[in-house]
Amino acid sequence: MGIGAAQLRKSIDALVAVEPAFGDRLGEVGYPPPRIRDRGYATLLRTILGQQVSVASADAIWRKLAAALGDPADPAKLLAASDETLRGAGFSRQKTGYARSLAELVATGALDLGALPADDEDAIAALTGIKGIGRWSAEIYLLFAEGRPDIWPAGDLAVQIEIGRVLGWADRPSERDVRAAAEPWRPHRGAAAIFAWHSYNTAVI
Repeated sequence: MGIGAAQLRKSIDALVAVEPAFGDRLGEVGYPPPRIRDRGYATLLRTILGQQVSVASADAIWRKLAAALGDPADPAKLLAASDETLRGAGFSRQKTGYARSLAELVATGALDLGALPADDEDAIAALTGIKGIGRWSAEIYLLFAEGRPDIWPAGDLAVQIEIGRVLGWADRPSERDVRAAAEPWRPHRGAAAIFAWHSYNTAVI
């Protein structure tokens, strides 16, 4: 599960102590609510569905999938479904391939989402080995579903924009800039990302 409310507040307070600009923004927007998802196949499948579409669109696809399969959290049911069924739920051809690949890895036991490496970079590497899962998707999963406190999705556009605003930078920083700026925030960079999304008012998965 993700970072709980008490730990999130504690981590943000620690960030404010290191970077007072967070405190200025905190006074305007308040503490963010936790972003918590279940660990496992269903959340990772939803991450795939959420790529390059709005949150509302991804939710609609998930509802259609649930109606078609009965239990979208069961990888065997997705593997048994026809391509036509998945297309009817809103899957593109590409996402159908990604979803089937993930379902097969989980169903056969080749991927155990309950036993990812403890090291964050090793866990990201394990997840990005799945077809259709890039670094951003892996980071979002580890932050929201596993609650890893120092995950830092510096490639996220909203994080870049909002961190630039919070720090008072004239232009949107690059991923490299954001990674460098966040080094002093370890081990609370996950809370910094959640705060940035909250401040930006951007929903993700």
